[in-house]
Amino acid sequence: MSIILGIDVGGSGIKGAPVDLAAGDFLVDRKRIPTPEKSTPKNVAAVMAEIIEEFKGQIGDGPVGITIPAPVVHGRIPFIANLDQKWAGLKADEYLEDKLGRKITLVNDADAAGLAEVHFGAAKGHPGLVILTTLGTGIGTAIIYRGVLIPNAELGHIEMMGKDAETQAASSIKDKEGLSYEVWAEERLQPYYSRLEMLLSPDLFVVGGGVSRDWDKFGTLLKLNTEIIPAKLRNRAGIIGAAIAAQDAVENPDLLAQPH
Repeated sequence: MSIILGIDVGGSGIKGAPVDLAAGDFLVDRKRIPTPEKSTPKNVAAVMAEIIEEFKGQIGDGPVGITIPAPVVHGRIPFIANLDQKWAGLKADEYLEDKLGRKITLVNDADAAGLAEVHFGAAKGHPGLVILTTLGTGIGTAIIYRGVLIPNAELGHIEMMGKDAETQAASSIKDKEGLSYEVWAEERLQPYYSRLEMLLSPDLFVVGGGVSRDWDKFGTLLKLNTEIIPAKLRNRAGIIGAAIAAQDAVENPDLLAQPH
């Protein structure tokens, strides 16, 4: 099974495309629909159904991988910030399977991006411990060891200089406080990545988020023992990673079986 639909759910848009997992890219152009203003599970599922219908000719009755901007613990969403609070506590994988009529694999959005970068992006085939960070409104993180995802890492919330790290080092904070790339890198990102390095001793950092386009303006200013590089897949990573997660669920059902 090499063509699987990935859907990436965000606070402002829901995007989907069939992914050719042999090539590691979209089979055709993605479809994007604005996230409903009232982003309840019912309303978001209706948008997902529209995206599935759009690509039914490419995916048939196959499984679908879906990202969500929240932790996913055994298919349940414990809390959520950027969608309606009716998602909190929901056994979302079962709910969506019932609404959409097909096998669903649900994955945290940063975890999906990490999977995509390891399989097809900046960390392709890496044999060690990779930590992906997405620098945006907050800081999303993914931990992957020898190609295996360790899910739901919220390393954007580690303590740094007495405060939550993402409230100091996210790219939104750089913009909000009017920091130059130099000041942001040296006073905010450097202590953040140094702390991650001390705690986890990774082999590689991959830095994603829209700001990674400006890597040359800040990346070279970071002084670490760990190699640190920009992500490659950018806004395609969530969709591609969701499809990878769905494929893994089909191919390794016993390994991925989780208690309810």
